[in-house]
Amino acid sequence: MAGASALALSVPGLSAPIVQAPMAGVQGAALAAAVSDAGALGSLPCAMLSGDALEAELKKLTELTSKPVNLNFFCHQPQEESEERYARWLELLSPFFREYGLSVEDLPVGAQREPFSEAVAEVVAPFRPAVVSFHFGLPEPGLLARVKSWGGQVWSSATTLEEAIWLQQNGADAVIVQGLEAGGHRGHFLKNDLEGQLPTRELLARCAAKMSLPLIAAGGIATPADVPAYRQGGAAGVQLGSAYLLAEEATTSPLHRQALSNERRCDTAITNLYTGRPARGIVTRLMSSLGLQHEAAPVFPLAANATGALRSAAEKVGDDTFTPLWCGENAEPRNASAASITREFINGWV
Repeated sequence: MAGASALALSVPGLSAPIVQAPMAGVQGAALAAAVSDAGALGSLPCAMLSGDALEAELKKLTELTSKPVNLNFFCHQPQEESEERYARWLELLSPFFREYGLSVEDLPVGAQREPFSEAVAEVVAPFRPAVVSFHFGLPEPGLLARVKSWGGQVWSSATTLEEAIWLQQNGADAVIVQGLEAGGHRGHFLKNDLEGQLPTRELLARCAAKMSLPLIAAGGIATPADVPAYRQGGAAGVQLGSAYLLAEEATTSPLHRQALSNERRCDTAITNLYTGRPARGIVTRLMSSLGLQHEAAPVFPLAANATGALRSAAEKVGDDTFTPLWCGENAEPRNASAASITREFINGWV
């Protein structure tokens, strides 16, 4: 297929177009480097890193591997939250604060996830990554042009055909087709709701019929045996996240690992309670108590200030109520080295 050939040629050094999904909070440079060294494309999630932390991770990455890597950033538009709505959110969570003996006065202030910016570009520029990927659209044209000047590719996630077409028209070199099964944050950006979003295979089919860019399928790809169907359906590559959550190099927390290791991993849902933006994870007590989507949840990423404080207290007593247990549908995470997991999926492609 033309798309598959183009993608393989434009990212040199890959044994197969297998992409490790960037997973903020459960990985660092070690996982990305191990995947790249094994012949796939490792990814480093960068949206939650300060400038100094980002530079440190990039230096570590270059020490660990000389193979191509993908750096992933958010490009959401920061929004202000009204005092009234935030007060309602805190009131909704007040029983939990009392349960864990916490005070709302102790909450952190401000966003914990920043969009891609000139300051971030300054840090990244010397490293000239092979791929820079974005979630929630693309950065403004000037920033996008700067990224392209480094000589690498620009990818971004689409959750609908309309978003895929928009990305193609606005400078993306490849599109990550994110189906409803995918774990973690939804990448939607043209609409704020989930209307019109589809399972991966159906979304891939629609995009393949209309798009001229390489498409990377993401969502519900649990085993190497799943891979051929996506290739035959028009994917130039596949992106895997949940398969790596139990990898030796992952920093997945003990509570998250425990949930992934039993049947709880089969019960996932999309919720906005943890960050203010819809994301798929294993169902927790918080989701069962408040409902999966709540209109009082503050705008992304401000909901995470309160849930993050509760998470810290709850995890100390072995409680994952406030732990975002991100995980995709049909997940079969492997308790193995990242290299062995990667080789399995490479074999599934070739």
